[in-house]
Amino acid sequence: MIFDQVRKKFVVLTPEEWVRQHVVEFLLSRKRIPLNLLTVEKQIRVSGTLKRYDIVSYNKDGSVHLVVECKAPDVKITQETFDQIARYNKELQSEYLMVTNGLDHYFCTMDYETRGYTFIPDIPEYSL
Repeated sequence: MIFDQVRKKFVVLTPEEWVRQHVVEFLLSRKRIPLNLLTVEKQIRVSGTLKRYDIVSYNKDGSVHLVVECKAPDVKITQETFDQIARYNKELQSEYLMVTNGLDHYFCTMDYETRGYTFIPDIPEYSL
């Protein structure tokens, strides 16, 4: 078990949870995202079906800043992984996307005018 500071409860430390907790720490300490602007494993409705995202951070105005999809370290990041986060983002409309298995990390910025995205080397530090 490990204490999740975002959900404020103990959770089972699965391989995917290990990745999720490390990403949360990265977002808090390295990207300086305030704890109160992070949510973990919340349900959203995607094409009429309830799904659960891994991590979302918000801007002060309530808009979505970042959506993160976490996989266990032994799970390869594939096109299916990117399709999954794209489906979630259709509903969430985030500025940035991150996909990681704890070993490989991919970051994108969204352009809603052109309906495209661009891979970037990292996400910027959060600014209020």
